[in-house]
Order: sequence, then structure tokens, then C-alpha cells
Amino acid sequence: MRLPVQKNSKKLKATVIFLLAMLIAGFTIFLAIGVMGTTTATSRSGKELVGKKAPSFVAPKVGGQLVSLENYKNKPLVLNFWASWCPPCRDETPGMERIWRKYEDQGVVILGINVQDGEKEAERYISEFGVTFSNALDLDGSITVDYGVTGLPVTFFIDNDSVVTGRWVGSISEDRLDNWVSNLIFSTGAAVELDGENLDGYRSLD
Repeated sequence: MRLPVQKNSKKLKATVIFLLAMLIAGFTIFLAIGVMGTTTATSRSGKELVGKKAPSFVAPKVGGQLVSLENYKNKPLVLNFWASWCPPCRDETPGMERIWRKYEDQGVVILGINVQDGEKEAERYISEFGVTFSNALDLDGSITVDYGVTGLPVTFFIDNDSVVTGRWVGSISEDRLDNWVSNLIFSTGAAVELDGENLDGYRSLD
């Protein structure tokens, strides 16, 4: 008389274990999808700075004196992280130079932050592309760390109050850069948060 009870008990136990296993598997998949969707290298690169004060820094300019974020107080600033070994950086640099020449009389500043290069490599790159906007060397990587940069290129848009109003990760098209710089210069009232990425035009830092 006890055998059916034992069989039913075993069936019930097996069913519970199966359901628990399915629940755990489903939850794991759900978490994995969420992580993949929200914590890619590009999405992490400087994202937490949007809407906050830009981290201050002091760095040597390519070719000479020191430069500080304080030098650009009360000026709209485009901060572009790049390296000579980065193909997407090479794609966007000519457009960056053209936008600089277009808007330099409007008071905007474009400052390049060179990453993982020596000064000679940076100078060769600047000469190759005929870059005339200022560039600084992040020799010890501290600026890169402070800005949360995990790959290149990354561009931050900083308003007159030194607040990061937007960032673009990966190479940025000239048209988009033009629109964002125009917004940075001429926007009045509350800052507009701009945030985006180009998954194909990005190289992770090792």
C-alpha cells in the first residue's frame, strides 16, 4: 500500500527540481541579455559623466606648455580622445579639423587628448592630417581614467559651466559633430543631454 505514495513523492520531487532548474536557467538568460544590452564597452565609456562637472586635469600640450581644463572656463569645449594607432580616429580627424575651422571664431574650443602614444607619434599624426586645434598628451593615463574612457575615439561636449552635456563613443560623422557643436555653442537655457555611440568605429583599450 505504501509503494504508490513513494512513487508519487518521487514524481513530485522530480517535477519541483525540473521547474526550479528551468526557473534558474530562464533568470540567467534574462540577466545575460540585460548585461549585454547595457554594459558594452562603448556604453560604459564615460557615460556616467553626462550631466556632471567635467573632471579637471593638467597635461603637456603637444609641442610645448602645459594645458588645463581651467584654461577653457566659460568656453564651450569639445574634448576628443584619440591615438595614432586607432583607425576610427583617423576616419574622424579630418572632419574634426574642418569643424574646428568652421566654428573657431564662434568661441568653441576643440582639444584633443592623445592616449597611449609618445610625443613624436602624436606630432606625426597631427602633421599628417594638418591638425591646427590644440592637443594634449595623457602620458600617465590619468585623464583617460578620470573620464572613464575604455576605448577610442571618445568625444565629450562640455558647456560654459564645465558640465558634460553629451558624449559620443566611436568615430563621429562630420554632420553629427557639426550639429552637436552648433548646439553646444548656441543652446540657451538648460543643457541638452546628448549621448550616442558608433559600434563599428571603436577600438577598445588594452
